[in-house]
Amino acid sequence: MRVLIASGSSGGHIFPALALINSLKEPSIRILLVLPQKAKENKIPVNAVTTEYIHTVNLTLSLSKKNILGAFIFLLAAWESLRIILRFKPEVVVGFGSLNTVALIFWAWLFRINTIVHEQNVIPGRANRLLSKIADKIAVSFIQTAGYLNVSGRKVFLVGNPVRRELVKLDQKEALEFFGFKEGKFNLLITGGSQGSHKLNTVVFETIAALKVKDAFQVVHISGSQDFAELKSRYASLAVPHKIFDFFPNMQYAYSASDLVICRAGATTIAELQKFAIPAVLVPYPYAYAHQLANARALEITKAAVIINDQELNVEKLSRLLIDFLENPAKLTEMRSAFKVIGISDAAGLLAKEVLSFTHNN
Repeated sequence: MRVLIASGSSGGHIFPALALINSLKEPSIRILLVLPQKAKENKIPVNAVTTEYIHTVNLTLSLSKKNILGAFIFLLAAWESLRIILRFKPEVVVGFGSLNTVALIFWAWLFRINTIVHEQNVIPGRANRLLSKIADKIAVSFIQTAGYLNVSGRKVFLVGNPVRRELVKLDQKEALEFFGFKEGKFNLLITGGSQGSHKLNTVVFETIAALKVKDAFQVVHISGSQDFAELKSRYASLAVPHKIFDFFPNMQYAYSASDLVICRAGATTIAELQKFAIPAVLVPYPYAYAHQLANARALEITKAAVIINDQELNVEKLSRLLIDFLENPAKLTEMRSAFKVIGISDAAGLLAKEVLSFTHNN
Protein backbone atom coordinates (compact mmCIF):
# COMPACT_ATOMS: atom_id res chain seq x y z
CA MET A 1 0.00 0.00 0.00
CA ARG A 2 1.26 3.48 -0.90
CA VAL A 3 0.15 6.42 1.23
CA LEU A 4 0.98 10.04 0.41
CA ILE A 5 0.74 12.45 3.34
CA ALA A 6 0.79 16.21 2.70
CA SER A 7 1.23 18.89 5.33
CA GLY A 8 1.87 22.60 5.79
CA SER A 9 5.15 23.94 7.17
CA SER A 10 4.17 24.66 10.78
CA GLY A 11 4.50 22.26 13.70
CA GLY A 12 0.71 22.31 14.00
CA HIS A 13 0.51 20.59 10.62
CA ILE A 14 3.69 18.50 10.61
CA PHE A 15 3.44 16.92 14.08
CA PRO A 16 0.00 15.32 13.46
CA ALA A 17 1.27 14.10 10.09
CA LEU A 18 4.30 12.48 11.75
CA ALA A 19 2.06 10.92 14.39
CA LEU A 20 -0.03 9.30 11.65
CA ILE A 21 3.12 8.10 9.88
CA ASN A 22 4.31 6.39 13.07
CA SER A 23 0.95 4.61 13.39
CA LEU A 24 1.11 3.43 9.77
CA LYS A 25 4.71 2.22 9.79
CA GLU A 26 4.89 -1.41 8.74
CA PRO A 27 6.74 -3.22 5.93
CA SER A 28 3.68 -3.50 3.69
CA ILE A 29 3.09 0.28 3.61
CA ARG A 30 5.17 2.78 1.65
CA ILE A 31 4.81 6.35 2.86
CA LEU A 32 5.77 9.62 1.16
CA LEU A 33 5.58 12.91 3.07
CA VAL A 34 5.17 16.05 0.96
CA LEU A 35 6.01 19.40 2.56
CA PRO A 36 6.42 22.98 1.35
CA GLN A 37 9.96 24.25 0.78
CA LYS A 38 9.52 26.56 3.77
CA ALA A 39 9.44 23.53 6.08
CA LYS A 40 13.20 23.11 5.54
CA GLU A 41 13.72 26.23 7.68
CA ASN A 42 12.28 24.78 10.88
CA LYS A 43 13.89 22.28 13.22
CA ILE A 44 11.25 19.58 13.12
CA PRO A 45 13.02 16.29 12.26
CA VAL A 46 11.44 14.46 9.31
CA ASN A 47 14.48 12.46 8.18
CA ALA A 48 12.93 9.18 9.37
CA VAL A 49 10.49 9.21 6.45
CA THR A 50 10.89 9.72 2.69
CA THR A 51 10.13 13.39 2.06
CA GLU A 52 9.68 15.59 -1.00
CA TYR A 53 9.28 19.35 -1.10
CA ILE A 54 7.15 21.56 -3.32
CA HIS A 55 6.85 25.31 -3.77
CA THR A 56 4.12 27.13 -1.90
CA VAL A 57 2.90 30.68 -1.46
CA ASN A 58 0.34 32.61 0.54
CA LEU A 59 -2.37 34.03 -1.69
CA THR A 60 -5.04 36.62 -0.91
CA LEU A 61 -7.98 37.84 -2.97
CA SER A 62 -6.44 41.25 -3.69
CA LEU A 63 -4.98 42.15 -7.09
CA SER A 64 -1.30 42.91 -6.50
CA LYS A 65 2.12 42.14 -7.95
CA LYS A 66 2.76 39.79 -5.06
CA ASN A 67 -0.41 37.81 -5.77
CA ILE A 68 0.27 37.70 -9.52
CA LEU A 69 3.70 36.25 -8.85
CA GLY A 70 2.12 33.99 -6.22
CA ALA A 71 -0.32 32.64 -8.80
CA PHE A 72 2.59 31.51 -10.99
CA ILE A 73 4.26 29.86 -8.00
CA PHE A 74 0.97 28.13 -7.17
CA LEU A 75 0.82 26.77 -10.74
CA LEU A 76 4.41 25.55 -10.38
CA ALA A 77 3.45 23.77 -7.16
CA ALA A 78 0.45 22.23 -8.91
CA TRP A 79 2.78 20.89 -11.63
CA GLU A 80 5.17 19.52 -8.99
CA SER A 81 2.22 17.91 -7.20
CA LEU A 82 1.02 16.24 -10.39
CA ARG A 83 4.48 14.79 -11.04
CA ILE A 84 4.61 13.41 -7.50
CA ILE A 85 1.18 11.79 -7.85
CA LEU A 86 2.09 10.20 -11.20
CA ARG A 87 5.48 8.98 -9.96
CA PHE A 88 4.48 7.67 -6.51
CA LYS A 89 1.04 6.31 -7.54
CA PRO A 90 -0.55 6.53 -4.05
CA GLU A 91 -3.64 4.56 -3.13
CA VAL A 92 -4.55 7.10 -0.41
CA VAL A 93 -3.68 10.79 -0.10
CA VAL A 94 -4.04 12.41 3.34
CA GLY A 95 -3.91 16.20 3.67
CA PHE A 96 -3.29 18.06 6.93
CA GLY A 97 -4.29 21.51 5.72
CA SER A 98 -2.58 24.58 4.22
CA LEU A 99 -2.53 25.77 0.62
CA ASN A 100 0.15 23.36 -0.57
CA THR A 101 -2.14 20.36 0.01
CA VAL A 102 -4.85 21.68 -2.33
CA ALA A 103 -3.29 20.59 -5.63
CA LEU A 104 -2.31 17.16 -4.27
CA ILE A 105 -5.83 16.42 -3.05
CA PHE A 106 -7.29 17.82 -6.31
CA TRP A 107 -5.12 15.58 -8.51
CA ALA A 108 -5.94 12.60 -6.31
CA TRP A 109 -9.67 13.35 -6.69
CA LEU A 110 -9.28 13.74 -10.45
CA PHE A 111 -7.53 10.37 -10.73
CA ARG A 112 -10.07 8.72 -8.40
CA ILE A 113 -7.50 8.14 -5.67
CA ASN A 114 -8.88 7.84 -2.11
CA THR A 115 -8.55 11.06 -0.09
CA ILE A 116 -8.79 12.15 3.54
CA VAL A 117 -8.35 15.64 4.91
CA HIS A 118 -7.67 16.20 8.60
CA GLU A 119 -8.67 19.44 10.32
CA GLN A 120 -6.80 20.20 13.52
CA ASN A 121 -8.72 23.31 14.60
CA VAL A 122 -12.31 23.82 15.70
CA ILE A 123 -12.83 26.27 12.81
CA PRO A 124 -11.54 24.75 9.55
CA GLY A 125 -9.03 26.66 7.47
CA ARG A 126 -9.67 27.85 3.92
CA ALA A 127 -7.80 24.96 2.30
CA ASN A 128 -9.74 22.29 4.17
CA ARG A 129 -13.06 24.08 3.63
CA LEU A 130 -12.39 23.89 -0.09
CA LEU A 131 -11.08 20.34 -0.07
CA SER A 132 -13.94 19.04 2.08
CA LYS A 133 -16.15 19.27 -1.01
CA ILE A 134 -14.11 16.69 -2.92
CA ALA A 135 -12.42 14.59 -0.22
CA ASP A 136 -13.79 11.13 0.48
CA LYS A 137 -13.47 11.56 4.25
CA ILE A 138 -12.96 14.48 6.61
CA ALA A 139 -11.29 13.75 9.95
CA VAL A 140 -11.84 16.34 12.68
CA SER A 141 -10.27 17.01 16.07
CA PHE A 142 -13.36 18.60 17.62
CA ILE A 143 -16.99 17.57 17.25
CA GLN A 144 -17.94 21.25 16.77
CA THR A 145 -16.05 21.36 13.47
CA ALA A 146 -18.77 19.47 11.61
CA GLY A 147 -21.02 22.52 11.98
CA TYR A 148 -18.59 24.64 9.96
CA LEU A 149 -18.50 22.25 7.00
CA ASN A 150 -21.29 22.28 4.45
CA VAL A 151 -20.94 18.59 3.58
CA SER A 152 -22.70 15.33 4.30
CA GLY A 153 -22.31 14.26 7.91
CA ARG A 154 -21.44 10.77 6.68
CA LYS A 155 -18.09 12.09 5.38
CA VAL A 156 -17.08 13.58 8.73
CA PHE A 157 -15.63 11.50 11.55
CA LEU A 158 -14.15 12.47 14.91
CA VAL A 159 -10.63 11.20 15.69
CA GLY A 160 -9.04 14.00 17.70
CA ASN A 161 -5.66 15.49 16.82
CA PRO A 162 -2.79 12.98 16.45
CA VAL A 163 -0.03 13.50 18.99
CA ARG A 164 3.54 12.29 18.58
CA ARG A 165 4.15 8.78 19.89
CA GLU A 166 7.12 9.86 22.02
CA LEU A 167 4.93 12.22 24.06
CA VAL A 168 4.38 9.91 27.02
CA LYS A 169 3.63 11.22 30.50
CA LEU A 170 6.58 10.74 32.86
CA ASP A 171 6.86 10.87 36.63
CA GLN A 172 7.20 14.54 37.61
CA LYS A 173 10.27 13.84 39.75
CA GLU A 174 12.05 12.28 36.77
CA ALA A 175 11.09 15.23 34.56
CA LEU A 176 12.29 17.77 37.13
CA GLU A 177 15.62 15.96 37.42
CA PHE A 178 15.99 16.18 33.64
CA PHE A 179 16.00 19.99 33.96
CA GLY A 180 18.01 20.02 37.18
CA PHE A 181 15.02 21.37 39.14
CA LYS A 182 14.00 20.70 42.74
CA GLU A 183 10.71 19.28 43.99
CA GLY A 184 8.31 21.49 45.93
CA LYS A 185 8.36 24.51 43.61
CA PHE A 186 5.69 25.88 41.27
CA ASN A 187 6.75 24.71 37.81
CA LEU A 188 5.86 26.92 34.84
CA LEU A 189 6.12 26.06 31.15
CA ILE A 190 5.90 28.90 28.63
CA THR A 191 5.65 28.20 24.92
CA GLY A 192 4.42 30.23 21.97
CA GLY A 193 4.24 27.29 19.59
CA SER A 194 6.76 26.22 16.96
CA GLN A 195 7.20 29.81 15.70
CA GLY A 196 7.38 31.44 19.14
CA SER A 197 5.41 34.51 20.28
CA HIS A 198 7.15 37.82 20.96
CA LYS A 199 4.31 39.23 23.05
CA LEU A 200 3.98 36.09 25.15
CA ASN A 201 7.74 35.93 25.66
CA THR A 202 7.95 39.57 26.73
CA VAL A 203 4.94 39.78 29.04
CA VAL A 204 5.62 36.46 30.79
CA PHE A 205 9.26 37.33 31.45
CA GLU A 206 8.34 40.78 32.78
CA THR A 207 5.69 39.18 35.00
CA ILE A 208 8.14 36.69 36.50
CA ALA A 209 10.68 39.48 37.01
CA ALA A 210 8.07 41.61 38.83
CA LEU A 211 6.86 38.89 41.19
CA LYS A 212 7.87 39.38 44.83
CA VAL A 213 7.64 35.62 45.34
CA LYS A 214 9.63 34.68 42.22
CA ASP A 215 11.73 32.25 44.29
CA ALA A 216 8.65 30.01 44.48
CA PHE A 217 8.83 29.30 40.73
CA GLN A 218 10.89 27.19 38.35
CA VAL A 219 10.55 28.01 34.66
CA VAL A 220 10.95 26.21 31.35
CA HIS A 221 10.61 28.78 28.57
CA ILE A 222 10.53 27.76 24.89
CA SER A 223 10.89 31.06 23.09
CA GLY A 224 11.34 30.40 19.40
CA SER A 225 14.47 31.60 17.62
CA GLN A 226 13.65 35.31 17.30
CA ASP A 227 13.71 36.18 21.02
CA PHE A 228 16.01 33.44 22.27
CA ALA A 229 19.30 35.35 22.64
CA GLU A 230 17.75 38.36 24.38
CA LEU A 231 15.60 36.27 26.72
CA LYS A 232 18.52 34.06 27.65
CA SER A 233 20.47 37.15 28.67
CA ARG A 234 17.55 38.62 30.62
CA TYR A 235 16.80 35.38 32.47
CA ALA A 236 20.44 35.19 33.56
CA SER A 237 19.83 38.25 35.73
CA LEU A 238 16.88 36.64 37.56
CA ALA A 239 17.24 34.58 40.71
CA VAL A 240 14.80 32.01 39.31
CA PRO A 241 15.74 28.45 38.36
CA HIS A 242 15.09 28.32 34.61
CA LYS A 243 15.82 26.56 31.35
CA ILE A 244 15.32 28.47 28.11
CA PHE A 245 15.25 26.91 24.65
CA ASP A 246 14.65 28.27 21.17
CA PHE A 247 13.22 24.87 20.18
CA PHE A 248 12.76 21.85 22.42
CA PRO A 249 12.07 18.44 20.84
CA ASN A 250 11.60 16.46 24.08
CA MET A 251 8.30 17.99 25.13
CA GLN A 252 7.38 14.94 27.23
CA TYR A 253 9.83 16.23 29.86
CA ALA A 254 8.54 19.81 29.69
CA TYR A 255 4.90 18.80 30.03
CA SER A 256 5.55 16.17 32.72
CA ALA A 257 7.50 18.64 34.86
CA SER A 258 4.88 21.39 34.65
CA ASP A 259 2.17 22.46 37.07
CA LEU A 260 0.87 25.16 34.72
CA VAL A 261 1.42 26.03 31.06
CA ILE A 262 1.18 29.55 29.61
CA CYS A 263 0.82 29.23 25.87
CA ARG A 264 -0.92 30.01 22.62
CA ALA A 265 -3.87 27.83 21.63
CA GLY A 266 -2.75 26.11 18.46
CA ALA A 267 -4.47 22.82 17.74
CA THR A 268 -1.38 20.71 18.45
CA THR A 269 -0.76 22.48 21.76
CA ILE A 270 -4.39 21.89 22.78
CA ALA A 271 -4.10 18.18 21.93
CA GLU A 272 -0.89 17.88 23.95
CA LEU A 273 -2.42 19.66 26.95
CA GLN A 274 -5.29 17.19 26.78
CA LYS A 275 -2.97 14.20 26.66
CA PHE A 276 -0.93 15.38 29.66
CA ALA A 277 -3.95 16.90 31.48
CA ILE A 278 -2.10 20.10 32.34
CA PRO A 279 -3.90 23.27 33.49
CA ALA A 280 -3.21 26.15 31.15
CA VAL A 281 -3.44 29.88 30.72
CA LEU A 282 -4.27 30.20 27.03
CA VAL A 283 -3.50 33.37 25.09
CA PRO A 284 -5.00 32.72 21.64
CA TYR A 285 -3.25 34.19 18.62
CA PRO A 286 -5.65 36.98 17.66
CA TYR A 287 -5.44 36.62 13.88
CA ALA A 288 -5.97 33.78 11.37
CA TYR A 289 -9.76 33.89 11.57
CA ALA A 290 -9.73 33.48 15.36
CA HIS A 291 -8.97 29.75 15.02
CA GLN A 292 -7.08 29.68 18.30
CA LEU A 293 -9.84 31.37 20.28
CA ALA A 294 -12.27 28.65 19.24
CA ASN A 295 -9.69 25.99 20.17
CA ALA A 296 -9.14 27.61 23.57
CA ARG A 297 -12.85 27.72 24.34
CA ALA A 298 -13.01 23.95 23.92
CA LEU A 299 -10.84 23.72 27.07
CA GLU A 300 -12.27 26.75 28.85
CA ILE A 301 -15.82 25.41 28.69
CA THR A 302 -14.78 22.37 30.74
CA LYS A 303 -12.77 24.60 33.15
CA ALA A 304 -9.49 22.93 32.18
CA ALA A 305 -7.99 26.27 31.10
CA VAL A 306 -8.24 30.03 31.58
CA ILE A 307 -8.26 32.36 28.57
CA ILE A 308 -6.59 35.77 28.45
CA ASN A 309 -7.19 37.61 25.17
CA ASP A 310 -4.00 38.78 23.49
CA GLN A 311 -4.89 42.47 23.77
CA GLU A 312 -5.61 42.04 27.49
CA LEU A 313 -2.38 40.21 28.33
CA ASN A 314 -0.31 42.37 30.67
CA VAL A 315 1.96 42.02 33.69
CA GLU A 316 -0.69 43.04 36.22
CA LYS A 317 -3.31 40.57 35.02
CA LEU A 318 -0.91 37.65 34.66
CA SER A 319 0.69 38.37 38.04
CA ARG A 320 -2.69 38.20 39.80
CA LEU A 321 -3.45 34.90 38.10
CA LEU A 322 -0.12 33.30 39.01
CA ILE A 323 -0.34 34.43 42.64
CA ASP A 324 -3.88 33.06 42.84
CA PHE A 325 -2.73 29.66 41.55
CA LEU A 326 0.26 29.70 43.89
CA GLU A 327 -1.89 30.44 46.94
CA ASN A 328 -4.76 28.13 45.90
CA PRO A 329 -3.26 24.90 44.54
CA ALA A 330 -6.67 23.20 44.73
CA LYS A 331 -7.65 25.21 41.66
CA LEU A 332 -4.98 23.46 39.63
CA THR A 333 -6.17 20.09 40.91
CA GLU A 334 -9.71 20.90 39.77
CA MET A 335 -8.44 21.97 36.35
CA ARG A 336 -6.53 18.72 35.94
CA SER A 337 -9.66 16.76 36.85
CA ALA A 338 -11.61 18.68 34.19
CA PHE A 339 -9.65 16.92 31.45
CA LYS A 340 -11.41 13.67 32.36
CA VAL A 341 -14.63 15.16 30.97
CA ILE A 342 -13.04 15.76 27.57
CA GLY A 343 -11.96 12.19 26.97
CA ILE A 344 -8.72 11.47 25.14
CA SER A 345 -8.50 8.94 22.33
CA ASP A 346 -5.67 7.48 20.28
CA ALA A 347 -6.20 9.97 17.45
CA ALA A 348 -3.28 8.70 15.35
CA GLY A 349 -4.52 5.12 15.66
CA LEU A 350 -8.08 6.07 14.71
CA LEU A 351 -6.91 8.06 11.70
CA ALA A 352 -4.62 5.22 10.62
CA LYS A 353 -7.59 2.86 10.82
CA GLU A 354 -9.53 5.11 8.43
CA VAL A 355 -6.60 5.19 6.01
CA LEU A 356 -6.30 1.41 6.07
CA SER A 357 -10.08 1.00 5.61
CA PHE A 358 -9.69 2.04 1.97
CA THR A 359 -7.72 -1.14 1.23
CA HIS A 360 -10.49 -3.28 2.71
CA ASN A 361 -13.09 -1.51 0.60
CA ASN A 362 -11.17 -1.88 -2.68
